[in-house]
Amino acid sequence: MTASRTVCLGFLALITVGTILLMMPFATSSGNWNDPIVALFTSTSAVCVTGLSVVDPGTYFSFWGQLFIALLVQIGGLGYMTTTTFLILLIGRKFDLRQKIAIQQSLDRPGISGSAQVIRSIIATTLIFEITGIFLLLPAFVPDHGWSQGLWLAIFHSINSWNNAGFSLFKDNLIGYQSSALVVFTVTGLIIFGGIGYQVILETYLWLRDRLLKKTTCQIFSLDFKVAISTTLILLFVGVIAFLCIEFRNPGTFGNLSLRDQLLLAWFQGVTPRTAGFNTIDIGKMTTAGLFITIALMFIGASPGGTGGGMKTTTLRVLTSCTQAILQGKEEVLLYDRKIAIPLILKAVGVLVGSVATVIFATILIALTDPKLDFIKILFEVVSAFATVGLSTGITGTVSVGAKLILIATMYIGRVGILLLMSAILGDPRPSRIHYPEENLLVG
Repeated sequence: MTASRTVCLGFLALITVGTILLMMPFATSSGNWNDPIVALFTSTSAVCVTGLSVVDPGTYFSFWGQLFIALLVQIGGLGYMTTTTFLILLIGRKFDLRQKIAIQQSLDRPGISGSAQVIRSIIATTLIFEITGIFLLLPAFVPDHGWSQGLWLAIFHSINSWNNAGFSLFKDNLIGYQSSALVVFTVTGLIIFGGIGYQVILETYLWLRDRLLKKTTCQIFSLDFKVAISTTLILLFVGVIAFLCIEFRNPGTFGNLSLRDQLLLAWFQGVTPRTAGFNTIDIGKMTTAGLFITIALMFIGASPGGTGGGMKTTTLRVLTSCTQAILQGKEEVLLYDRKIAIPLILKAVGVLVGSVATVIFATILIALTDPKLDFIKILFEVVSAFATVGLSTGITGTVSVGAKLILIATMYIGRVGILLLMSAILGDPRPSRIHYPEENLLVG
């Protein structure tokens, strides 16, 4: 039982428990036993913090079913190992070296030291942001739905926003609040901070603390911080401008709204593909160009150490830096005056190849099971599942059982990570002292 197998099997166990709970009669609003496929799909989507759903969660599930979804999203967002370690710390037990290595792999940390303190910081950060989100959403939901329902809506949507899941208890998702600046900026703020990574938030806190205390030696930002922040800002800017320009005249999305509302929609649509499946427009009515931009942003995803999925911003920067180095004739890959190690470059290439292969394979399979669906909608759904986003053109509930099972597997692969899953299947690599001769190969 290697560390990677512990993480992968832990997620499978959590999905199984969630499926059993969501199948119970008290989890559905009708009071009947739930369809196993619906329960499995919903549980996988919640644990993998995706948000894709084959039913309307607000009407199909009872309060208990909705509570189970929120809990599964919370545990899935924190990660199996983070939740397990936190429970171990609560009962006062110490965890062994294997558990420390599993934590390091699940959080994508460079070392195993200070794991307990990191877990405490993650839990504290999560609670602070989610509670803040609840208080900010209350003024928007309480006047429309009353105190009890409004409070539950604020709790549910705050948890899903921070964990970059896209479950909503409204039938039209957040389209009804597309003009509410409070809802738009609260949800997008939680999405950004939840997906940018706990390490980035911690470094920001330490920097602000040093500045407020006027210390002579301030926090020095790590390379992870610089890459995550700069790449996130670039992608947000490009996404907002692209959606505003492309959908500006589309009557199905932006066309019939005021400039203020169009700016709000462009901002929200630029943020939500960063692995959160909330939407304030009908995705199925977007232009083909808009859908392709959304697919690209979904595939890139969030940053390592956060609650989002996708290929990750750091992987994108390493690959683009490799391309830049080749074009400039350099033999070293540099980022912010730091040399990128060869193993890290190989890992980035492996993530890209594995991600592309998974998306292509899943798209082909669904095209075979549901040949009547448009290719762009199939590709959109697969990338949304793999990147654990949750956006949909509206075909999730209409696809065949085979397609649903393929999407379930794709969500799982996207959540645990393609490299971690392959490590769990193949086992840890064994060191070798054999070195082979080097030879040139025509490339490109």
